[in-house]
Amino acid sequence: MTIQEVALHLIEQYGYFGLFTSMALGIIGLPIPDETILTFTGYLVSQNDLQLVPTIISSFLGSISGISISFFLGRTLGIRFLYKRGYFFHITESRLIKTKKWLEGYGSWVFLLGYFIPGIRHLTAIVAGSTKTNFSKFAFFAYSGGFLWSLTFVLLGYLVGKKWMVIMEQVHNHILLITFIVLILLAIYFIVKTKVINRKMNSNTRSK
Repeated sequence: MTIQEVALHLIEQYGYFGLFTSMALGIIGLPIPDETILTFTGYLVSQNDLQLVPTIISSFLGSISGISISFFLGRTLGIRFLYKRGYFFHITESRLIKTKKWLEGYGSWVFLLGYFIPGIRHLTAIVAGSTKTNFSKFAFFAYSGGFLWSLTFVLLGYLVGKKWMVIMEQVHNHILLITFIVLILLAIYFIVKTKVINRKMNSNTRSK
């Protein structure tokens, strides 16, 4: 039995608690297809096997529990340990370096968007913890991202119903492209925002 089958069985047998556990373990680094699990639970909601609001709450609480544990793992173990023993958490040196560059380039927004990037979710939290990022700042963006991520895929499964497996194949095939487009739009937003702020500052300086 694969890990995906085990996770799906947990949810079918234990409902919201199984969902919470699967989400937490998946975020920490266990190779669980989180989006698939969330979409499957949305399908279960459409079949009246689960209720929508408790499903969203359970998946959200599971995701933020996992991301918080990953953050404190990074803070406790440190970046050097992760470079040497990261394979215990399915972490490679190249992924650590890539995540650090993303954090340097996009700042706290990576904590929010990282949920939508496979293999990056738990890395953003671990790297943030190891670099002494303020937890309250991290939590604001990461918890917001966890809610949006959980809501998106649960509602997707709910809306597509029995077609959820076909839809998930399409999502997995294009998720990197979707994420890339989102990052480009985010970069454009920050560039425009920075220019607007600079213009206001220059105009205020001239008026004085």
